[in-house]
Amino acid sequence: MSKKFLNAITTITVIFILIGLAACQSATAEPAAQTSAEQPQEERVFKIWHYETGNAIGDSWASALEEFKAKHPDVTVEFEEKSFQQIQETARMVLNSNNVPDVMEINKGNATAGLYAKEGLLTDLTDVAAERGWDKILNSSLQTTSRYDENGIMGSGPLYGATTYGEFVMVYYNKDMFKEYGVEVPTTLEEFEAVADTFVEAGIVPLALGGGDRWPATHNWQELVLYKADRDLINNFQLLQGDVDFHGPAFTFGSEKLVEHVQKGYYRADATGITNEDANAAFVQGQHPMVLTGSWQYGAFLDQITDFEWGIFIMPGKTLNTGSGGNLLVVPQNAANKDLAYDFIDLALGENAQTVMANAGGVPVNADLSKIENKDVLALNEAFNTILANDGLAFYPDWPVPGYMDTLGGGLQQLIGGAMTPAEFLDSIAAPYNDYKTSALP
Repeated sequence: MSKKFLNAITTITVIFILIGLAACQSATAEPAAQTSAEQPQEERVFKIWHYETGNAIGDSWASALEEFKAKHPDVTVEFEEKSFQQIQETARMVLNSNNVPDVMEINKGNATAGLYAKEGLLTDLTDVAAERGWDKILNSSLQTTSRYDENGIMGSGPLYGATTYGEFVMVYYNKDMFKEYGVEVPTTLEEFEAVADTFVEAGIVPLALGGGDRWPATHNWQELVLYKADRDLINNFQLLQGDVDFHGPAFTFGSEKLVEHVQKGYYRADATGITNEDANAAFVQGQHPMVLTGSWQYGAFLDQITDFEWGIFIMPGKTLNTGSGGNLLVVPQNAANKDLAYDFIDLALGENAQTVMANAGGVPVNADLSKIENKDVLALNEAFNTILANDGLAFYPDWPVPGYMDTLGGGLQQLIGGAMTPAEFLDSIAAPYNDYKTSALP
């Protein structure tokens, strides 16, 4: 075989080998390119836990959620309704895990939001609030329940939550009964008592009260305390900032005045055996011309009261009022999608969602009042704005101490029932308050 022929065969062989190698390289490279092109992006799941349903707050947040979905069409949203009790019982455990929602509704106060903040379970929202303007929407009274110091005490320190609504206590009154008995909406405490006296003289119990549930009477009591209270006393009491004299003018006046009202017949003799639900029903049925309760009852009365005209007024002649910002939207420290959480809170505080809340009978913090369709709802929001303008939110008297509702509410039941004197009642609520204050502060 000639050398020339062998060289030709060798050349052909090399060519086939090179072609084969190129084919192999092409075969291995092509699937890799397809895999890269077909790799789907990881789906983002945004989770919210809340306990608002069938009310103005829930309607508002649902509206914000629709805006959120339009803004983030690639995000899957899990808007999970929990019960208040569920979140109260499991929040601490959940927040300590990695399986947390991105936004959670929690109760405000030292025993809940303050505890979680102290334990490092919540995201500090101070800088985010400043960047996005939440601190301009939420005035100082509303921010009080959103800020907690290193000891978990409400009122100062970083901002750990945002409230999207307010709530306050007021008097609901039967306009028809007021007209029938020739009385006007009072402008002072003395005028309020004169109105009540007029009904007593006519054989009508002026005020419905569900004293069988412990919390309603705490509102009636505090509204009277506030006639002699100032901002310093409220801050000292609520925020554990300074000394509190339970036998001082404010607490003594409120306690003695409540007993006076009971003795004058402003409440039913069996008020401590009546539930809050039954007391509200009695007002709806026209059995009483007045009931003192919160803005949370407003929407229900809009639906339930059909037989008479009714209205509202704030207990007259004082600047402080029982009420606060609502429960908090917080971002857990372990949340996976904090940027999305901030976007949702933005929308929940936005004018659109806030105006939805107003028209549903709620008390928003940033609504366009010119777009409120119902004149009665407008009156509700104007009343709240008046309180805010006066820095008038005095919070709720059971807040300062964990478990204080049992102490305060139980004591008021005995005070109303005549089993305690005002001085004995004040002693009974001072001891656990001072014990907790001593243990809570360094």
